[in-house]
Order: sequence, then C-alpha cells, then structure tokens
Amino acid sequence: MDNHDDRIRVRGARIHNLKNVDTELPRDALVAFTGVSGSGKSSLAFGTLYAESQHRYLESVAPYARRLLQQLPAPDVDDVTGMPPAVALAQPRTAPSVRSTVGTLTTLSNTLRMLFSRAGTYPAGAEHLDSDSFSPNTVVGACPVCHGEGVEHEVTEESLVPDPELSIAEGAIASWPGAWQGKNLRDILDTLGYDIHRPWRELPQEQRDWILFTDEQPVVTVHPVREAGRVHRPYQGKYSSARSLVLKAYASSASEARRRKAAEFMVDRTCRECGGRRLRQEALRVTFAGRTIAELAALPLAELVALLRPWRADTGAAGALVGEITARVEVLAELGLGYLSVARPAPTLSTGEFQRIRLATQLGTGLFGVVYVLDEPSAGLHPADCEALTGILRRLRDGGNTVCFVEHDLDIVRGADWIVDVGPQAGEHGGHVLYSGPVPGLREVPESVTRRYLFQDVLPEHRAHSPSGRLELRAATRNNLRELDVDIPLGVFTAVTGVSGSGKSSLLAEIGDRAAEHGRVVWVSQQPIGRTPRSNLATYTGLFDTVRKLFAATEQARSLGYGPGRFSFNVVGGRCPTCEGEGFVSVELLFLPTTYAPCPACGGSRYKDDTLRVRYRGRTVADVLAMSVEEAVEFFTEEPSVRRSLETLAGVGLGYLRLGQPATELSGGEAQRIKLATELQRRRVADTVYLLDEPTTGLHPHDTDVLLGRLRDLVGAGATVVAAEHDMRVVATADHVIDLGPGGGSEGGRIVVQGTPAQVAAAPDSRTGSYLKGLL
Repeated sequence: MDNHDDRIRVRGARIHNLKNVDTELPRDALVAFTGVSGSGKSSLAFGTLYAESQHRYLESVAPYARRLLQQLPAPDVDDVTGMPPAVALAQPRTAPSVRSTVGTLTTLSNTLRMLFSRAGTYPAGAEHLDSDSFSPNTVVGACPVCHGEGVEHEVTEESLVPDPELSIAEGAIASWPGAWQGKNLRDILDTLGYDIHRPWRELPQEQRDWILFTDEQPVVTVHPVREAGRVHRPYQGKYSSARSLVLKAYASSASEARRRKAAEFMVDRTCRECGGRRLRQEALRVTFAGRTIAELAALPLAELVALLRPWRADTGAAGALVGEITARVEVLAELGLGYLSVARPAPTLSTGEFQRIRLATQLGTGLFGVVYVLDEPSAGLHPADCEALTGILRRLRDGGNTVCFVEHDLDIVRGADWIVDVGPQAGEHGGHVLYSGPVPGLREVPESVTRRYLFQDVLPEHRAHSPSGRLELRAATRNNLRELDVDIPLGVFTAVTGVSGSGKSSLLAEIGDRAAEHGRVVWVSQQPIGRTPRSNLATYTGLFDTVRKLFAATEQARSLGYGPGRFSFNVVGGRCPTCEGEGFVSVELLFLPTTYAPCPACGGSRYKDDTLRVRYRGRTVADVLAMSVEEAVEFFTEEPSVRRSLETLAGVGLGYLRLGQPATELSGGEAQRIKLATELQRRRVADTVYLLDEPTTGLHPHDTDVLLGRLRDLVGAGATVVAAEHDMRVVATADHVIDLGPGGGSEGGRIVVQGTPAQVAAAPDSRTGSYLKGLL
C-alpha cells in the first residue's frame, strides 16, 4: 500500500471560520479533534470530512432517491483525498419523539416483537399475530382507547378554570384562545344569556358543565360591543365548548407549540383499557417465558437477558432471536446501560445515555473500512463510564475503521493515536490547525490552549464560600430516588455527582420543587432557545429589541417614518417579501433534491432594500446580525445597555457566535450558556437558586474555567448554585459535593457520600471519589 492510501488529506478547507486549512491524518486510527469551543474543530471534522464523504456518496445515488435524504451542504474545500465512506454520530439538536424508546433506538423492540410473533405462547384458539400487532406505534397493535400512548388525556373543571374567583369576562376559562377568538366566545355566551361578569364559582353547576363540556354547537347572531370609532357589525357566531377546543388543538394541530399549550389544560390518567401497557388485549394475551411483551419491555436490560438466556440453546426461531437480543444487550451493559429498559421513553434519556446507545448500535453493525465521525462521545459520561467508552472506540478502530472524534474530555484524548488541535482561539481568532500528529507532540506547540490542560492537572481558580443556611429535603421520591433525606447548603456552589442514571437530574428536580416554595428558582437547561431559524441569539436575549430601537432612532429612519418594527425580519414591513425574512429560498428541481439558495431578491440579508438604506454608524441591520459577539462589543461601545449584554455573552465564552446565528445551529451547551448570560444580566440574584444539569458539557477546559468564574460571581452575589456534573476539575473546586449511586437505575438513587471534595475523595465506596482523589 503506498503512502497515499493510508492517509486522509485535506487541502484548502474554508468551512465557517477555517482559514484555508491543509492537514492530514492516518487511516485505521483513533483521531481526536481538540480546541476551544468555536475554534473550528467541528467545521473540520463534520463540515469538511463527513460532508465531503456524504457528498461523494450521494453523487452515486439516483437523483430521485437523493432528494429524500437529509444532506449537508457541499464543503468549501479544494481537495480531500483518501477519504472512505463515513458515518456521523452528532449530538442531537432536537428532542426525540415521545413515542421513541430505548427499544426503538436500539432495534431491540423489533426483535422482541418478532420473538412474540414467532415463538410466543398463544391462548387456545387465538389467531396468530404478526410482529406489527405487538407494536404500540401501529394501527393493528395500538390500544384503541389511548392510541398506544398508555394514558388518556382528560380535561376537568379545575384544569380549565384554575381561578374560580374570576368571571368569564375576566378570563376565568384559561384554556380559551386569546385576542379576538376569546372575545368571540365570550360574546356568544353573553348572547346565549350566560352571566359573563359573575364570578365563576357563583354560576350554577349545570351552566358551568355546559360551558365547559357540551357537545352542542349552537349558532347565534352576535351584536358585538366594540370601542368607539369602530364599526359594529353583527355576525353569526358558533359556540364550541372549552373541552372540545382543547382536545381538537391537541389532536389535530400541526404546531408543536399549540399542542404543548393544549396539554397544559389536560389531566393524564392511566388508560382504562390497556392499563398503561399501550397494546391491544389480543397482543397482551400472548406470553413468552411466562411474561407479556409489556412485562419484558419493562425489565432492566440486565434482568431481561438473564430471563431469556435459557432459550439461547433452542434450535428454532426462539434461539436465534434470543441470541440477537442478548448480543445487543451485552454491548449496552458493557457501556453501563444495563439498568435501562426496552420501554424507557427516549425523551427521558440523558445526553450521555443517548450517545452510548447510538455507539452500541454502531458496534453491532460490524462495518469495516469506514470513517466514524463522533461529536463529543464522552458528553454526559462519568469518568467510570468513559473507561468503557474508550474500549468501545478501540474496538471500532480494531474492526478496520477510522474513528475521528471531537472531544473535550482529555482522558479520552490521551488515549487517541493522533490529535488535530484547532485554534488558537474561537471564531475569527481560530480556524488554524496548530498541530496534527501523535498526541505527545502537542507538548511542543506553545500557542495551543489544549496543551496546558493535556499535560498537567490544572484546577480552576476558586474561593471557598460558607453556607448561609440550608434547604431541607425529606423523603424525596422521584424516578429512582427512594425516600431520600438530604440538606442542600444555601449560598454556596454544590456539585451533584454519580454515574449516569444514578439520579442526579431527579435530585435537581426535587431541589427545584422544594426551593420554589421559598423563593426564586432558575433552571438553566440545555434545551434549545428556539426551534426555528427565526429564533437567534439576538432575539432570545432581547438584545435585538434595543438594536431595532437604535436604528429607528436614526435621523434617516425618522424621516422615512420607520419604527422599530421595520427592522424585524419576523413581521411584514421591512423584511424581504420574497423569502419572508428567511434569507434563503428552496429550489425544487423535480427529480433532484430540494436545494437552498440565497434569496435572489435580498441576497440573504432578509430585508428589503429600503430597510437596508438606513444605517447606524455606517452599518445596516443585516450587517449587525452578521457580527460576532466580540465584533459587536467594539461596535456598540457608546451604548451601555447593549454593550453590557454583549460583554456578558462574551464572559461565558460565547464571543465567537454571530448575533443572528439561528437557534437550530446552537449546541445544548451553547444554549445553556446563553440562558446563563441572560440571568447574569439581572441586577439582583441574591436568594435565587440556580440549577444546572451538566453545564460544562461541550466545553473545552479553558471555557470551563471561564464559566466557573461566572458561576462563582453568582455565588458571591448571594445566590445558590447546584449543578449535576461529571467534570472532576469542576467537582474538585465545589464547596459541597453530593455523590449519588452507587450504580445507575435501581442500583442508584441513594447518597453514597456528601461533604467537601476532600471528604468525597476519601470515601472508599464512592466511584466518584476514586477519580477525584487524583486531582486533590
């Protein structure tokens, strides 16, 4: 094999902030991509290597089939040679479906359903069922009452009318739509003779039941009362009860936001027909090993395999299917996931659990000669789980594959064969490959920020704080927490530790509920700050409102009669009418894939030309949205309110993000830091309890140090910070540590040890302590 064949070579990569990068890396190796957040490492690994591999593959696919596949943009790169087919495992940017489970993610559900179809024990005379009949996600298998959800959604008087002291005119029926629709419903009831100005609780029960629950839809002529100066025309109004409106919105609305809103007025109860098991009775009468499929799916995976193991020797279908289930579960158990069940809903999985499930699934495919591109495979993992992860990565490599991974956990990086360090800083100050070679060689690269952390243990600077009080939790019970008693110190930084599934997030939720009884609680989560490209950094933080007012206050805008709304890309007026403020248009090419191109009318600016004629200090509103936070700090030097918001964003390590960067492009860690920056701008934070679930996920150690400085600022101002955390550098600097475990699932949910980091490190039974000891 010549030298060309065992190297992947990149020439002239210019994706995002990459500066015409040239680099090479070996095949059949573990290759780590490192650098501070926003340095360009993901642009090189995913935006260049994976995108180029996908682009080449899709060129061989029929054009009609190609349009059905989700595609990355063709990378801006001169040449990539020696690149095999690639498989990407990126961090999920959106939450999985509520119907998705561990079983559907791993395909264990398919095999289990086949087992019951082919080898199940049927009642005498029962008709044989195919595998679809054992799925709650098919028409033939789903319970006809709850449609496979396991719960029935009901509305009650209490859920529809939370405050019976209010009258209908005052908004007693909280589920009613706002604006003119709610006004219409009130006018119709008034016309029908109901007293809409009397407190709800004083209305006769018969009237209350009719208003909320009737199936009748009377049509009446309404003579509306409007404010002076408006036309008062009568109209025909049709009444629908509050229940029917809520159920209709939940069942048929295409808007996920409307469905979530409707769900707020509903009460869930276990389905009367299936008892929460989601299936038709015919399927629930079939058993295997004396259990129904719902009972087997509810078992922890480790128990499921133990129960099925005797059937591996079977020479029929049962033996083959049980063998396949066992093989898949063994990999999941190796990754520390034996406590999960097949029926565990996917939205309840942590980032670390989700990532390991996907890795285990790939290991089972047995692919050879491909490049795996992984986005922070250690995200959400305890150091004990990372050891198993390293073993899985090596097995993928030893199977004849190249494993490229973007990673911040330096223990994982130290185990790599090759390292590509990108930087030196983020955004415009990054985009260079500082080093590409064996890991020890990075020691000789002084401009690398990673170097300092990789070759020595560097703890963040910290100042200890003393508790100002305590929050008592007694008999806390949630998920795997069982009658837990714990005192949370107030006015300090507390780290909650433990292996994945030990109960950390459940404890945070319990703390939040208890703290809310006494004061303000802020949950700074990694959920997206918006679900559409129209939501971005500037709109979420409220910064864009101020920016639009600055543009509207210019002499040019006043002379044209432009208000702040003119400078919004979300409303008709100043936005481009062709792309409706999106900045791009979709191009349908019959049998070719749908492609997206910059809007021909506005060139991607999102605005009309008339709007862009208005300038603030020589820049248009589109220019401002294209600025990075760092650039904007310098641009808005004379605007204290804008500058303060921008400096706070830069202070949590987000100086590289663009103001107009769509929410859909942000990682969970970036979304969490944006929310934290919004909180840091508040003038008064004393007596507030801040809850953070793995705040350092996706952060380089340097960025972690910056973030910890901001959290310490909150504590210094009198706030309480409680964070679930796996980074031992962070735990080592906490004022107080609560270590849960000892294992995950049913083996967790208990306090192993609590106290100072030194006390936890000295505890012989703590898995966290053994890793903490090396740092202290």
